[in-house]
Amino acid sequence: MKHVATAVPYGYEPPKEQYKGTLIYYDIFEDTSDQELDEAENIAEERNFSRFVLYPLHEETVRRMLKHPVRAYYKREQQLESWKQDRDSQAVIEGFEAKRKKYTPMDSALRHLTEKYPAPHFLYLTPEMANLFASYSSFAEWIVKLRIILTDKPDDLHPLLEKYRSRWDVAGEPKEEG
Repeated sequence: MKHVATAVPYGYEPPKEQYKGTLIYYDIFEDTSDQELDEAENIAEERNFSRFVLYPLHEETVRRMLKHPVRAYYKREQQLESWKQDRDSQAVIEGFEAKRKKYTPMDSALRHLTEKYPAPHFLYLTPEMANLFASYSSFAEWIVKLRIILTDKPDDLHPLLEKYRSRWDVAGEPKEEG
């Protein structure tokens, strides 16, 4: 393979990327309001993410994870599409679970998302979903590969979330420097 030399002026430094990474909103989206979706998108813009991904869970996944019924996947997806069109949003609605049409373990979903979208990866989760994520055996493996942004300050915290406190923050609070 032939190497092509490119001439640049002395002292040239390539411009730094302004936008990087992916914010993944991993949720059921059963009772999520348009205002909550707007807040999540604002977080993505404020923190300069190149991608904002909405990842709705299939009803079989919700049934296994949370043990309560939800509306059909396509109805929740239509609600997200409607929000996206109303706001002229650049958000991506990930259809991985729609294609599978069955229970998808969080590990499989995260593996798919981290392979498909640019790093660094941030998960945008409710405190309940974050506590559930922390209860899985693979949490320690994943928390070193991605960071978490919580929608609200949690009332009770899973011990592993407490242990990895440096790997997550709350959306409305200023980021800690460190």
